[in-house]
Amino acid sequence: MDSENPRPLPGAVQARVVRKVALRLIPFLAVAYLLNYLDRTNIAFANLTMSKDLGLSETAYGLASGLFFVGYVFFEVPSNLALHRFGARRWIARIMVTWGLVAIGIAFVNSPTTLYIGRILLGVAEAGFFPGVMLYLTWWFPRTVRVRLIGLFMIALPVSSALGAPLSGAIIEYLHGFFGLAGWRVMFLIEGVPTVALGIAAWFYLTDYPRQAQWLTPGERAWLHATMAAEQRATAEGGHTSVRQSLRDARVWVLGFVYFGLGYGLFALSFFLPTIVAGFAESFHTEFSTFQSALIVAIPFAIGAIALVIWSRRSDRTGERIWHVALPTLLAAITVPVAMYMRSPAGAMAVISLTAIGIYAAFPVFWYLPSTFLTGPAAASGIAVVNTMGAAAGFAAPYLTGWLLDLTGTSKAGLWVVGVVMFASAIVLLAFGRRFRAQPTAEARPAEASPTPRTVP
Repeated sequence: MDSENPRPLPGAVQARVVRKVALRLIPFLAVAYLLNYLDRTNIAFANLTMSKDLGLSETAYGLASGLFFVGYVFFEVPSNLALHRFGARRWIARIMVTWGLVAIGIAFVNSPTTLYIGRILLGVAEAGFFPGVMLYLTWWFPRTVRVRLIGLFMIALPVSSALGAPLSGAIIEYLHGFFGLAGWRVMFLIEGVPTVALGIAAWFYLTDYPRQAQWLTPGERAWLHATMAAEQRATAEGGHTSVRQSLRDARVWVLGFVYFGLGYGLFALSFFLPTIVAGFAESFHTEFSTFQSALIVAIPFAIGAIALVIWSRRSDRTGERIWHVALPTLLAAITVPVAMYMRSPAGAMAVISLTAIGIYAAFPVFWYLPSTFLTGPAAASGIAVVNTMGAAAGFAAPYLTGWLLDLTGTSKAGLWVVGVVMFASAIVLLAFGRRFRAQPTAEARPAEASPTPRTVP
């Protein structure tokens, strides 16, 4: 069968093809993303005992957390362009194996300096994974279903914290002395190994493009290839295809600013929520073990995961995107500083849960927006630039929040900054919202269908 002139498929069959692709790719990528986020943020749980062993202040801990993003920022765009050139299968496998090995190596740091170096190297190794997956999903899923499927992929983000918190806490508390190592070292060691194993599996499991998918029938491959090619052509007609065009488009930088605000809230919450919960002992005279604190930390992330799925499905159902990003971002901006003024641990966690709902609900809808005007190499570079600006928040948020915590002795000042930054990002998105017009869903016009992005045979 001619892949450029496929036989039309009934709507129910098209839905079945999308389901088949989703079941093949989304669970695997979601588990990889879960490990990705766990390996970059488990330092937050290690901090409960690691800082004492290494002699870290809150500012030094914030610096160590943020230095991950120094290497990440510099290698993000080149890594995503490499993925576009060499294919997702090879490049995602390479990223995962190298970051897993570095994550294991952090178990053996013996000073603040070696910790700093390890975090920088982790960022270098990991650079390009998330924007690469975002690009990869635009090669496989039509726009009409993309937000809900991005949502299913991104559920790994809150789930990694909801599951990672008690898992990390349990390892630190109950496996202390295993292999003759402190509990936090055992945690880094154990949580790095699955990443290496999954990275090796990615080399054999992933498929670069629909036309190469032997696990689809010839008719299914041809329909999906032509559909995605038509969408890419429609985007190219009204948007950008080259790296230079993407870097000169103000919309890329607007999205980068908005993502900086979302990232600022996410990383402040991820890196300092365990510290905030530990601070309940002084504020409310509570006593929690490391494992109990981790279970409490997991609550907002679990609630955020549910909100993420519901909100992304609502966005696809209504077709509206801008307000589906702005409203939850405003919710997070307003609630994040309020949490520290609650008079009980339950009240504080209830408000923090609203913050988590706002942050996580915005993410999958936000990542729909770049694909409305970027395709091909422009999508590779533009998505990487946007994610790089969000990664810059990954350095600023933990460092500035830690510095303000040391300076003032309370989390309040740092969380007010988080609220202001997120509020600004929501306002900027609303101000420029009219410039993000979703392209009409292209029907696959076989006679005109252009090939999918270049790959290595």
